[in-house]
Amino acid sequence: MSTTARPGTDENWAGDLLAMVQFAEGGIVSKTVVERPKADISLYAMSTGQTMSGHAATRPATIHVLDGEGDIQIGETLYKAKRGSFFYLPAKQYHALTSTDNLVFLLYLFN
Repeated sequence: MSTTARPGTDENWAGDLLAMVQFAEGGIVSKTVVERPKADISLYAMSTGQTMSGHAATRPATIHVLDGEGDIQIGETLYKAKRGSFFYLPAKQYHALTSTDNLVFLLYLFN
């Protein structure tokens, strides 16, 4: 099974997402898995204690937590994110993330 995504193609791809995970001490690593006109999918690895500051995407999005734990603020509500958690965010929805343990998630952006 390939662990190298082919983001700009319309070819089939199968891979082990967890094998693609890389952590940077004191940082956030993102890797593009799929980049197509209708959807972009990125794999994120946030080291413990890292924060993705509050922002709002111009497109609808989902966050699917694959491993680890963190806090995700969506609008005014704070959620505990853990393995298996799934969040849907409409376009222009404010959100922020903080990892409380090494956090791995897929971010889907839709057009």
